[in-house]
Amino acid sequence: MFLQKFRNEPGTAPLKAVLTERPRGSMTAPAQGLALHVRGLSVSFPTRHGLVPVVRDVGLDVRNGQLLALLGESGSGKSVTARAVMGLLAGTSAQVSADAIEVAGTDVLACTPEELRCLRGATMGLVFQDALSALNPVLRVGDQIGELYRQHRGDTRRQARAQATEMLALVGIPDAGSRVNDYPHQFSGGMRQRLLIAMAIALEPQLLIADEPTTALDVTVQAQILELIDRLRRELNMGVLLITHDLGVVCEVADEVAVMYAGRIVESASADALFDRPAHPYTEALLVSVPQAGRIGVDLPVIPGSPPVPSALPSGCPYHPRCGWAIEACRTQRPELLPVALHRQAACLRAEEVLRADR
Repeated sequence: MFLQKFRNEPGTAPLKAVLTERPRGSMTAPAQGLALHVRGLSVSFPTRHGLVPVVRDVGLDVRNGQLLALLGESGSGKSVTARAVMGLLAGTSAQVSADAIEVAGTDVLACTPEELRCLRGATMGLVFQDALSALNPVLRVGDQIGELYRQHRGDTRRQARAQATEMLALVGIPDAGSRVNDYPHQFSGGMRQRLLIAMAIALEPQLLIADEPTTALDVTVQAQILELIDRLRRELNMGVLLITHDLGVVCEVADEVAVMYAGRIVESASADALFDRPAHPYTEALLVSVPQAGRIGVDLPVIPGSPPVPSALPSGCPYHPRCGWAIEACRTQRPELLPVALHRQAACLRAEEVLRADR
């Protein structure tokens, strides 16, 4: 058992000290202070043409209290990576292999299905991108949040309802005592997203995975959701893996960034370093394509072509057909993810040139 206290901030409700029992999964000894440690993660799906890899040799580290943004276009493998970490691909047709997947010291690969069920919610939480479909439309939100306390801690229905009310207040739902009895359809899109966050952090997990938590929300609500996630990870000292393709989101809250393309990590660095000087042409192209106020009347730069289909990756570097930096060697050599500067890596044959380029 461990005890975690919270501080109060203006406009937020107090949350009582929470007692949480750790799951029974096999324990290992990862680097101290890591909420998530992943090495060599690969995921393949069977098709009529054979196994198709959609995630290849992914490695991630998220420290306690750190927010790591996993960035990339749709179809790059971000959500599949998150579901593999959560063990949600078990029992499906997906084939998952990894050298290590550890969440707060628990070896996910060694967990039984029952241990994984206990691990989810108590040690790691997931915020889905589609709040309306993730919530049960025929259950009151208080019952859905309260179920976590009843299943994981054995609370009574009344105790669970009281805890659910506190969680609604914590994530900024007005009149929480009354709204705990409402159904999901009675909440706006932004409020439903807050409900998912309340469910994900209810048992004080050490790792929160937020999968496109601001999708389909207007700009004002996006800012509120990001501010909420940032505040909660500081109060809970919680590691956060934020999955997004929105560079504006990354710029606001991320400490570290990992960029995915065609199922692989192609660049990783601190957010400040990456936005100041990208080391991979794909990252550079993403940054250039962001709309800027000073470009009035100028065509918005775009990345030519489309991301490759996982079953038909081009030879050599998967990005070379769309890359303005490509040379002949890029057509035949698949670059490894290697250090290019202090605390940053890139998978590009010309990474050092890209890093030094004048912009």
